[in-house]
Amino acid sequence: MAGADFNGAPDIDHLNTRVQRELSDWMNWIKTEIGFDGWRFDFAKGYSPDITKLYMRNTRPEFAVGEIWNPLSYGSDGKPNYDQDGHRRELTEWVKAVGGSATAFDFTTKGILQAALVEGELWRLKDSNGGPPGMIGLVPENAVTFVDNHDTGSTQKHWPFPSDKVMQRYVYILTHPGFPSIIYDHFFDWGLKEEISKLAMIRIKNGIRASSTVRILASDPDLYVAAIDDKIIAKIGPRYEAGHLVPTNFRIATCGNDYVV
Repeated sequence: MAGADFNGAPDIDHLNTRVQRELSDWMNWIKTEIGFDGWRFDFAKGYSPDITKLYMRNTRPEFAVGEIWNPLSYGSDGKPNYDQDGHRRELTEWVKAVGGSATAFDFTTKGILQAALVEGELWRLKDSNGGPPGMIGLVPENAVTFVDNHDTGSTQKHWPFPSDKVMQRYVYILTHPGFPSIIYDHFFDWGLKEEISKLAMIRIKNGIRASSTVRILASDPDLYVAAIDDKIIAKIGPRYEAGHLVPTNFRIATCGNDYVV
């Protein structure tokens, strides 16, 4: 065994050199002949990071992301613990083990923000060092942030983000560092295309990148405010008054239910 077990699919012997060669050939074929630019390594903990590193080396994709979905650490009250450093370091260690050029889905940020918004505990959004508490607080250039994917939300709903909090979540990922991803369902089926597009254009217009810096101005139970690259300021949470934290030369670019940018 080179990784965790998954009963939903047959095992493949990735240590077999013929398997490695034929899979690499197929991946290179769909890259050159079909036009794929990158890979999503599904259930990446099901095989050794050395295997992922091998396929990365053999195929040289423009972009690659791995799914390392482990549970958060929880306290006796059933809530996620404040300190999720161990959880996010599992992600960063995987990225390091596969050679540093791949990214990983930032499940730490998803879990922390989900708990923060559901419980009204936005203080969770600042770690003990004063930065973002997820993977984006360590290696944002290797983190893919998301609200939901086909497993957590969509039709499967294994860990869905609360529907009334989804736009606050998009405000967070589309203004903060990392590589934000948007799920088809929210953009086309939920009627959120206009709101999400506004946030995406604000990100592009202000040059916010995966490696942008975050300066957290407030992280109270009902208010989170952060300046990103000192170009934009994002506010989420039900508390309305946050004017004393915003310079007078800033203007509202977009706003909605419990958020302002």
